[in-house]
Amino acid sequence: MSSDDPSNAPSPSERRDAVREKAQQVQARQRRARRIRITTVSLVAIVVVAVTASVVTWVVSSDASQPLRSPANMADDGFAVTSVAGVALSSDVVQGATPSPSDTAEPEATPTERPAVEIRVYVDYLSTASRDFQVANVQQLAKWVTEDAATLTYYPVSMLTAKSNGTKYSLRAAGAAACVATHSPDTFFAYNNALLTQQPEVDSGGYDDSELASLAIASGAQNPKTVRTCIEDQVYRGWAKEATEHALEGLPGTDGLALTGTPTVLVNGTPYVGSLTDPKEFAQFVLTLASDAYYQATPTPTATATP
Repeated sequence: MSSDDPSNAPSPSERRDAVREKAQQVQARQRRARRIRITTVSLVAIVVVAVTASVVTWVVSSDASQPLRSPANMADDGFAVTSVAGVALSSDVVQGATPSPSDTAEPEATPTERPAVEIRVYVDYLSTASRDFQVANVQQLAKWVTEDAATLTYYPVSMLTAKSNGTKYSLRAAGAAACVATHSPDTFFAYNNALLTQQPEVDSGGYDDSELASLAIASGAQNPKTVRTCIEDQVYRGWAKEATEHALEGLPGTDGLALTGTPTVLVNGTPYVGSLTDPKEFAQFVLTLASDAYYQATPTPTATATP
């Protein structure tokens, strides 16, 4: 029988059934593919969430398990300047600015009877005002320390941590200063000065940890490998955060003062509120308090009866 026999052609109902069956098969395949896609996406999302949660848990638990490391050579979260090496004294240092009451002291007073003035400076290494004060006063501060006329202590804080595009520069720089104060105390003053005078712009990322370490070594830091490792590992980052919180709660040796901005400069516990860029005005403030301290410490002679 010929295949062209009309009797072999499918009837209209058969053609409709065939089309319907193919459509059902296509729909079934599409449903299976859709279910597979949904299942795959769900599994991937679950895995991502699980991994993220694990990482966060690990980071938090790691931070919590690590004890807070405190720097050496520290008192009340501050670092006393023991040497001004690395900062050259200029012949242009303000004349007559040495905090000594010798011009008005009693003739019998000796230098050993003169109490040294206590100068404390709270600095944020991203604070332009902190930089201005340092630039204006670094020479006479170094001179006073060299002559044992004043004790000078810096307190690194991190009030501007949010002003560095997410790099937390203030916090890292304060921790870096603590590394130098711990492992190379005689170059702390030079490094502190470099951090302030070579300060990055506010709202910039600032120096990265490797650059902070290189700046410390360029400032003459001893034990350069140890200092670099300390800075790049951010060993004292946690301490810097806690020291800032302490200062915001209250400043030791004051009558209820707390840190509200940087720089905060205290002379014998009294805050300096004058010009940050006028070294003569600051010197006069120091001289006045030095004179007050001298006369408070000098016994008043008592009258004796004449025979």
